[in-house]
Amino acid sequence: MKWHVLRRWQPGRYLAWRLTAMFAGCATVVFLLGALALHTLLRDNLMAQVRAELALRGTWGESVVARVQSESQWRLWLVPKLNSMDMERSGMRLWIVSDDPAFRYGQPSAQVLALARAGGYGLLHQEDHPCDFVTWSRTLQADGDRPPVTLVLARDPLPFWNTLANFRLALVGFGVAGVLGVAGLGYGIARLGLQPLGRLSRQAQALNPNRPSQRLALAPMPAELDDLTASFNGALERLEGACRQLEAFNADVAHELRTPLANLIGQTQVMLTRPRDAAELAEVLHSNLEELERLKAIVNDMLFLARADQGAAASRHAEVSLADEVHKVLDYLECMVEDQQVRVVVRGDARGCLETALLRRALNNLLQNAIEHSAAGDEIVVDIGRQGEQLSVAVSNPGAAIEQRHLAHLFDRFYRADSARRNSAGNHGLGLAIVKAIAVMHRGTVFARSERGRNTFGLTLGL
Repeated sequence: MKWHVLRRWQPGRYLAWRLTAMFAGCATVVFLLGALALHTLLRDNLMAQVRAELALRGTWGESVVARVQSESQWRLWLVPKLNSMDMERSGMRLWIVSDDPAFRYGQPSAQVLALARAGGYGLLHQEDHPCDFVTWSRTLQADGDRPPVTLVLARDPLPFWNTLANFRLALVGFGVAGVLGVAGLGYGIARLGLQPLGRLSRQAQALNPNRPSQRLALAPMPAELDDLTASFNGALERLEGACRQLEAFNADVAHELRTPLANLIGQTQVMLTRPRDAAELAEVLHSNLEELERLKAIVNDMLFLARADQGAAASRHAEVSLADEVHKVLDYLECMVEDQQVRVVVRGDARGCLETALLRRALNNLLQNAIEHSAAGDEIVVDIGRQGEQLSVAVSNPGAAIEQRHLAHLFDRFYRADSARRNSAGNHGLGLAIVKAIAVMHRGTVFARSERGRNTFGLTLGL
């Protein structure tokens, strides 16, 4: 039960939580960078203040020590004066280093002596102290009986570091509060900004499969969702078109299969009404065989188109000449050409590795379509060419102009531009659809044009 609840509670799956995490991440980065900059600025300023104070006190110490020119002044005036100041109370320490023991002050350690020799600013480590002292060293030249001496002044920066630590804690606290505040506000903003997606989702859920013309509303949506909504509506339009095509396909299949089946049933019922002799039975069987052959052709064509829809590809074993293949198909259609009294002209040639059986089937369908729609004495032209990596075959014949709205659908299954379904007995409306399937299996396309009194149908084949 607990694991089921954990699986359901996955914040990463929700866009609002993702946006909240992004807002919080951005705020964290900004606060960290800002806090780092402020911390560095304050630290540098505090260190500059410590050094400025050391330089000011060192200047005063130089002026005091410079007045001493003898050992008696040093012992009777300077040392009591420095002792009376009690610098440690203010966090300051002073050492005076000299080669002459009479002109020394304090008890400098080896580290203090090293700082005196180095001069300038430095750091002095003290045992049992949380931080290093900041030091300032300056050497005064000899004057009178006083030899050269070096002043080493140290400042305890602990109060400044405590201030910096408190500031650091304040930065962390304000930063955490700021990140949480930004996360909360970001979640609210994300929920508010994602309301159009919720409306879009409710519209999508309200779509009714019995009303395929329904679309998502574009008007109340933000501009950023226009492309998404338009794409979804485009998908709905394509689905509606596919459903219409499927319905039309089912109706066409039923129509194409109903006629031969009705003929078979009718003829059989008539023959069974009374006894028949062998000649009559043979004639009916021949007629039934023609209808069965037609049914077989329809079923075979539908099975071929089904395999093509499943992604079947052409197998290319040998290089062929398109012109030679056209002539072979014309030899097969010689009787049909003579009956229609048409003339076929083949222009151009190209070679490529293609599946011969499929190619001949496509050429046969294109030529049959042109011959059936030509009048006696017409000239059918087969243009063969090559454009880059594509071979093209275009079959044109004289004929009545085809409306532009029909051209894009002539390669659809069972589609006919005329509603009277001419020549239905000899053509079941799958010839051009098979041409399109063969072109796709060769990584090509199909095309149809109607211009200047000629209708052209063709296909391209990829090499």
